Amino acid sequence: MNLKDIIKELNEILNEKQPKKISSSWIIQNYPRAYRYIHKNIRDETGGIDWDKITSLLERDFQKRWIRYRKKIIKPYENKKEVELVLNKHKDKLYTFITSLDDNDFTSRDKILIALVRLSQKGNVLAQQELVGLLTYTVDDWIDRYYYLKKWKGYTDDVEDKIKGCIRCYRYTGSFLGYLYKTLEYSGRGIAPVQKFSLDDIVLDGARTRIDYVVVEEDEFSV
Repeated sequence: MNLKDIIKELNEILNEKQPKKISSSWIIQNYPRAYRYIHKNIRDETGGIDWDKITSLLERDFQKRWIRYRKKIIKPYENKKEVELVLNKHKDKLYTFITSLDDNDFTSRDKILIALVRLSQKGNVLAQQELVGLLTYTVDDWIDRYYYLKKWKGYTDDVEDKIKGCIRCYRYTGSFLGYLYKTLEYSGRGIAPVQKFSLDDIVLDGARTRIDYVVVEEDEFSV
């Protein structure tokens, strides 16, 4: 039996039972043979079960029902080796954060992001820092290119907070960048754009500029 067979049978069982929620515990109870195979053969960069690889192969509707159980209290820690394991495994695809040539590049970029997201959700603050750095570059490009995100221009700290929020809340396998984009689009609708003015702007009848109306108070202690 191989992974393709496991996924085929798992999708068949899910279609038959139609559970409202799906988790690793559900698979143990309803398809133990699949769980044994996954536990033995499907591992991520740090040795844990790569459930993202499994859920990405499920039918789309079942992906949305996937539940990841997390500890209520996550203790922050720093582990540079974990981050390096992810980056080194995908080093040939790191260029996708600068330019993506095709759908395969988009898929590879999301795999890297999701691997770092899972480390961050475990509490690795270095993984979060790496993600914020990578994603800030992408979001800045979105803000310059896409009308619906232009309101975020000038709100650097708020953008970083949204990125961190998406890292914490990302749940099932799908496009993490798509999730981040939609979050910024929807939450940015009520933002007032930052207005930038220059002292050289022409005002009133065009005879004067803004600098003509600047009042400089004389220091009472000056000689």
